[in-house]
Amino acid sequence: MDWKIELVALPVTDVDRAKNFYTSIGFNADHDHTPTPDIRFVQLTPPGSACSIAIGTGLTQAQPGSVEGLQIVVASADEAYAQLVAAGAEASPVVDMDWGRFTFFADPDGNKWAVQELPKWR
Repeated sequence: MDWKIELVALPVTDVDRAKNFYTSIGFNADHDHTPTPDIRFVQLTPPGSACSIAIGTGLTQAQPGSVEGLQIVVASADEAYAQLVAAGAEASPVVDMDWGRFTFFADPDGNKWAVQELPKWR
């Protein structure tokens, strides 16, 4: 039996601001529904990913900006960094580590992401 992570909820203060941020850095806006007056569900997916994020209202009681350690794997950390900066995101310059090349960024609420280019294993 497969166990697949397909959705991670991110707590945000302003759903529209967060949606604009994530779509500006290249995430696809898959859904934006308000099934009840207390719930708004917005699903966003990075290109090529099998896992999405969910932002909205009534989805989680976690504090906005409290999520750390989310990670995306890309073919080129340099290209990811350039795309993030071009979209207006504050990203760290690419750093080389033994386990890959990384750039880091946070969304407008402070949820923290790592973007990894996997190392070329010998």
